[in-house]
Amino acid sequence: MKIFNKKVIIALSATLLITTSCEDKLDQVNPNSQTSSTFWKNDEDALKGINSVYLSLAIDGSYMRSTPLLLDNRGDDAMSNSPWDQMYNSGKFAMNAGNWAIYGWAFGAYYEGISKANQVLDYVPGITMDANLKKRILGEAYFLRGLYFYHLVNMFGNVMLPTNSVQSTKDFFVKQSTEAEGWAQVMEDFKKAADMLPTTYAGTDLGRATKGAALAYLGKAYLTNHKYTEAATQFKAVIDLGIYDLVPNYRDNFTEANENNKESLFEVQFERTAGGTDLNWGGEPIASWGRVSARAITYGANGLGWTDVQPTRAIFNDFLEEKTTDGKDDPRLVATMFYNKPGLMVYGKEFSVRYAGNAGALNSLYCRKYANDDTKADEFDWRSGINERLMRYADVLMMYAECLNETGQTAAAYPFIQKVRNRVGLPNLATVKPNMTQAQMREQIGHERLLEFSLEGHRFDDIRRWGWLNDPTKLAWLKSRDPEFNTFKAGREFFPIPQNEIDNNPGVKQNLSY
Repeated sequence: MKIFNKKVIIALSATLLITTSCEDKLDQVNPNSQTSSTFWKNDEDALKGINSVYLSLAIDGSYMRSTPLLLDNRGDDAMSNSPWDQMYNSGKFAMNAGNWAIYGWAFGAYYEGISKANQVLDYVPGITMDANLKKRILGEAYFLRGLYFYHLVNMFGNVMLPTNSVQSTKDFFVKQSTEAEGWAQVMEDFKKAADMLPTTYAGTDLGRATKGAALAYLGKAYLTNHKYTEAATQFKAVIDLGIYDLVPNYRDNFTEANENNKESLFEVQFERTAGGTDLNWGGEPIASWGRVSARAITYGANGLGWTDVQPTRAIFNDFLEEKTTDGKDDPRLVATMFYNKPGLMVYGKEFSVRYAGNAGALNSLYCRKYANDDTKADEFDWRSGINERLMRYADVLMMYAECLNETGQTAAAYPFIQKVRNRVGLPNLATVKPNMTQAQMREQIGHERLLEFSLEGHRFDDIRRWGWLNDPTKLAWLKSRDPEFNTFKAGREFFPIPQNEIDNNPGVKQNLSY
């Protein structure tokens, strides 16, 4: 079951307002209007409040569409030929700083979520309610705020870090913090969340943030900052919980029928039957909104969606480098993309039949992850109910292996990588590539992560963490695989700060190179 069922959606339509004024002494509140100070009364209000924080994950700027596109397009596993310039340029490191479409929507969505989380953290402590429920709700708020801050710092660099609800113009303009300060805040929030959240949920609460999710994201924040020992501790703690494992079928991680499975640590909950029929483009959620994803139509194959994102030929070739133990292609290839393979079905028709007479389409590659090809004729209703998996156990295993290698324990990394390889039938790495050096294992992990997580928003973050953008040889290699890297220049690893934020918030400076 999903957290955003119909009954809960209606409750979430209550707007949590913040009143501000030019001068505190002139504050006047309409007695007929609900404000932050009058809303928070009981445990039901606390639940409505924390549920509203989750909803900012499901709007266009966030995971409904924009965030996956922004994360995927900059890797060498994805490309864009979209007619929309902001989509097209997102992978070419050429965003127009004066046009805040897509990247600016993401920026705004994260702050919307942070604002709601801050209200929960400010007001729920004062509610008389069950202590365990209160602790859990506050843990969820810390986790979600940490996740929104994570995206802001990771994608925009020097950002504002508001940690309380704005009550007056005295504290309305939050100063711009350094990237280091941002990461410190992210880590602090995830630490608090890990201490407060339960390990598992059941029933309609399935899908909420857990201790394991908080530990995994804390580890990822450490790893991003090359704090390998600290990161390894968090990943080992997730493994030692003993509740996560890989699902046998790799593709089950990207379909609606197998959501919130044992491999999933955290995913954004989408549901075709929840809410109304209006698309959830952004702003304050209202009852008429659906709770659906537009990822499937955005990434959809030719004639079945908009084809704004496509796999690169390089990643296709990477999948063919190694056969399974029974001599077949890596099964993750057909789970990741549609291509002209005999017998491969695309929304009910064989690829070669669907695109017969269209040479361009026959030789193209199209995204399959998160596609509704088993249940729908096409994606043109815009309404996908497939949950977006943000953190998988496979990622925890691979990140732990990376930490082991970086701390001089290369031999110990093999079993954790092999567990991921075993699922798809690849041979024993310790046999085919025994006794790798740390540098060789680092390269191998890069290859393994590319195949396991392509088109899941991880590749560019990996490239940046490994320093490839600052390595002329590696950057030249990336350019040979994906020409979109030809327009990369230092500073463009971050998106621009939206110009309206700079105009409206004194002291906020634009990122370098924009």
